[in-house]
Parts: sequence; C-alpha cells; structure tokens
Amino acid sequence: MKPKERQAYILEKVRQEKFASVEELSKIFNVSLQSIRKDVNDLCKEGLLRRVYGGVEIPAKTDNISYTSRKIIHYDSKKSIAKLIAKQIPNNSSLFFSIGTTPEIIAKELINHTNLKIFTNNINVALVCCENPTFEIVLHGGVIRNKHRDILGNDIENFFSSYSVDYGIYGVGAIEEDGSLLDFTHEEVQAREAINKYSKKVFLAADFSKFDRKAFIRGGNISMVDSFFCDKKPNKNICDILEKNKVELYFPNN
Repeated sequence: MKPKERQAYILEKVRQEKFASVEELSKIFNVSLQSIRKDVNDLCKEGLLRRVYGGVEIPAKTDNISYTSRKIIHYDSKKSIAKLIAKQIPNNSSLFFSIGTTPEIIAKELINHTNLKIFTNNINVALVCCENPTFEIVLHGGVIRNKHRDILGNDIENFFSSYSVDYGIYGVGAIEEDGSLLDFTHEEVQAREAINKYSKKVFLAADFSKFDRKAFIRGGNISMVDSFFCDKKPNKNICDILEKNKVELYFPNN
C-alpha cells in the first residue's frame, strides 16, 4: 500500500473512532512505527489530524481543509460516484463543473469521452480535461484561491449565465437532514446556484460523509437537482425527499 493510500485509511479510521494510537496503527497496517509516525506527521502538517497524548485525533475546524488534503479523504467513495456519473454523460455534451475534489475525479472518469465542452472555475478540472484533445475548455478568470485551487468572485454568476449547457455537475460542503445544502463561503453557494440555474440537467455528487459534516452557509436543497449520486443509499428521510421531488438516486449496486 502506497503511503498516500495508507494515510487515507488512517484518516478514515480516526474520523470514525475519534482517536488512534501510533502502535495500534502500526499493527493494523503491518508497517513500522517509523512509517506510521511519518504518515501521522504528514497528516498533522495538513491539519487533518492533531497529536494528543498517546496518539492522534481529528482537530475541530470551521473552515474547509486544503484541496490537496481533501483529495485523499474518501477517495474510493468519490471514485465510485464518478464512475456512476460518467455513464450518464454522452459524447458531444456540454458541462458545467463546480469547485471541489469530487468534480475533478469525475472529470478524470470522463477523459475517454469525445467532444465535450467544459465550463468551469475549477483549475484542476480544467487541467485534467486538457489531456483530451477533443475537449473544449473554458476557464473562469479571476483571483485564484490557492488553498482550494479554484476561482471565485462576484462575477461568478455572470460567467455561468453566459452559457446554456446540457449538464451541471457540482459537489457540496454538507447536507442537512432536511436536504438543505451547505458550504463554507457565500461565493461557493453563489457558484452552485448559478450552475443549478443555467444547466438543463443538474447532477449533485456527494459521498455519504457529507451527511455528517458541518458547514454553515445554506444555499439550496437536495430536492432541486435532477439526479443525486452517492456512494451508498441515504437514510429514509433523504430518500423520501428525493422520491417526492422526482430526483433520480444513483448509488453503487442499486
């Protein structure tokens, strides 16, 4: 197992159990204490874990973590969602892509499609799509948020409103029990709402952890999308909201 992959599993274990010792992690992954300490140190430097007496725990945070850090969290879940979405996108389609790591992973799954037109404020999505010479990419201009590798600003709605596309694809910071969608900044909410408004079909991609995650700026509801993609079936209340509003639900093996 590669170090980054092992770190993803370490992080997930600590997120679930709230605490883990270095010795315990060494036994679980059958690697030396030195290797685990390096993994833990890397995760602590990223702000994903915090050292405490006897081991590590998840630090309390109100801001979103860095893009690089988010990429390793729930990667397998995001990959399964990306595969589901890729099957729904035909060649010769036009797409909006929002910010976030899940849209980047979805873009990678679309790389063997042909003649896609991509409109995005997500720098990594744009770079991924450049690998296919048949893709046409339009990237929103403005000030880059270095930590998140995207471009936001007051004119973000003007960017998305300039186009009419087949599919709008976005993620979200968190989802509440009543289906409310939340993010960490007003600009993120504004971008998502613009994508929702100017897309013929809207796909929401969110792994199951988003139902337990905390974000603080409300904007929209899960009921307003056309299709919801998750790595496993949501709870009954969310399923009822989706069914009532005729939102298609996709998850592996459904």
